[in-house]
Amino acid sequence: MTEFKEEDYNKDFDFGLWKKLLYYLKPLKKEVLILATVMMGVGGIDAIFPLMTKYAIDKFVVNNNISALLRFSLLYGVLIIVQAINVWLLINYAGKIETTMTYNIRKAGFKRLQELSFSYYDKTAVGWLMARMTSDVKRLGEVLSWGFVDSVWGITMMITTMVIMLFLNWKLALITLSVVPILAVISLYFQKKILKLYRKVRKINSKITGAFNEGIMGAKTTKTLVREEDNLREFEEKTTKMRESSVKAAIFSALYLPVVLTLGSIGTSFALVFGGRDVLLTTISYGTLVAFISYTVHFFEPISQLARVFAELQSAQASAERTLSMIETKPDIQDSQEVIEIYGDTFTPKRENWSEIKGDISFKNVSFAYEDGEQILEDFNLEIKAGETIALVGETGSGKSTIVNLACRFYEPTAGEILIDGVDYKKRSKLWLHSNIGYVLQTPHLFSGTIKDNIRYGNLEASDLDIIKAAKLVNAHQLIKKLEQGYDTKIGEGGGSLSTGEKQLISFARAVLADPRIFVLDEATSSIDTEMEQIIQQAIDKLLKGRTNFIIAHRLSTIRSADRILVLRDGEIIESGNHQELLRSKGYYYKLYTNQFMKEGIV
Repeated sequence: MTEFKEEDYNKDFDFGLWKKLLYYLKPLKKEVLILATVMMGVGGIDAIFPLMTKYAIDKFVVNNNISALLRFSLLYGVLIIVQAINVWLLINYAGKIETTMTYNIRKAGFKRLQELSFSYYDKTAVGWLMARMTSDVKRLGEVLSWGFVDSVWGITMMITTMVIMLFLNWKLALITLSVVPILAVISLYFQKKILKLYRKVRKINSKITGAFNEGIMGAKTTKTLVREEDNLREFEEKTTKMRESSVKAAIFSALYLPVVLTLGSIGTSFALVFGGRDVLLTTISYGTLVAFISYTVHFFEPISQLARVFAELQSAQASAERTLSMIETKPDIQDSQEVIEIYGDTFTPKRENWSEIKGDISFKNVSFAYEDGEQILEDFNLEIKAGETIALVGETGSGKSTIVNLACRFYEPTAGEILIDGVDYKKRSKLWLHSNIGYVLQTPHLFSGTIKDNIRYGNLEASDLDIIKAAKLVNAHQLIKKLEQGYDTKIGEGGGSLSTGEKQLISFARAVLADPRIFVLDEATSSIDTEMEQIIQQAIDKLLKGRTNFIIAHRLSTIRSADRILVLRDGEIIESGNHQELLRSKGYYYKLYTNQFMKEGIV
């Protein structure tokens, strides 16, 4: 199986990257502010509890006095109730932020995938895109929402605790906090190690998802070629690498937290040793020592939480890099700003400014090469009149599909220009052109749902009556009515319950419903039997009337009625004419046709 080579990322912790992700929190400003306030309240109240303990020890225990115990108990109870409410609010708002942010990122990702050009999909595996849109995005939502909760709580707790410790006894506070610089150095070391390992984990995860996708989509091919054992072995190699990298990353993450806890324990021991001495010297009260020990624990607990959040950010940065790289990918084919201002873009079209397409198409000195450098067309010229049916014939790689893809602006010329109705199509909206194109592939793609839903995909505002009329026009109505539930028949993913011919007829009906001015048939009859071919040929004859049409065909019997047949070789037109003219010239087309006719006659 061919693997897509993914971009490698080598940056250290990238604050700019996380700043970009905060953009997806903009619609949640109110919720974020409320959550931050709640978490500061949680941290502040947590920091007050040791002071309450100090007061209780010094006031009630040491002095053996319980005169104000009831008021103290009531105040303590109120704080606990407030804290309980805070915890409920933080869970509620953090959950909302997580789900909404995940939704926003996925929406932005899906939107970008709709905008990207064909060239992006030529070089990007579906499985890799699925990994970014699912597991990577989920990871980001979790880390940013709950990491925000722990960070605000931890920072609030640390600042409040440090201020109180310095207020209670600044010398003892400085001794206790002397381990913090050491912790900072260790954190920097672990940060680099963890980030590197988690980048590798996410990269392998994308490969595994890609392998899953290829394995499922190619299940029939796998079985017919008896590749099950080989595929399993290849998959095991990927998952083994994933396990090894994940274990290493988990070990470093697991080591980091104990180091933080150990340094915290050292800080606590400093408080016990030096604070205990001060108690014996009566320079501080017993309650103050107990409070100090509590505060050392309270100070290093948020540090350990922040360390965990930081470790999670390291792992999530790998997800963030891959997700944002997809979202920030620029389409190879884009409308200029001037065009967008007049005609709108893909999602906000200004249809009122669109002109009607007649269907004249002109190639003017067009050259085209794919990104790998393979030159397909060079100084190619072609004039097509509105309503003309053009058939393209030639060997694989002769440029048939390239010409059609350029005419449809799925790709753009690397030199020269293409005119639609006398105007360079770059001066018009992409959506304007694509809305006027009907495209039927050799293996048409149908979506999960009913037959009716799939036909309506060509025009979402079409009525049931419009759908039936379109089906009748392309000879699909009788076939559909024979099905148990007719137009409401569920066809499953990819239309697997239908024959290729039935799928073709449904895709024809879908195209008719869209009423395109330019129509493309890409070897639409090459995978069907003779009887179905006759039905589809009748549908094609109806479908092509009044439109500018391109037909790419291997079965030359299907293009005899074309107005013009172009015979291509190495990106050049070597013969041109209608069926009868090309037969009379007895050139390449004549040989191709007679050879195919003889083969079909033998069959």
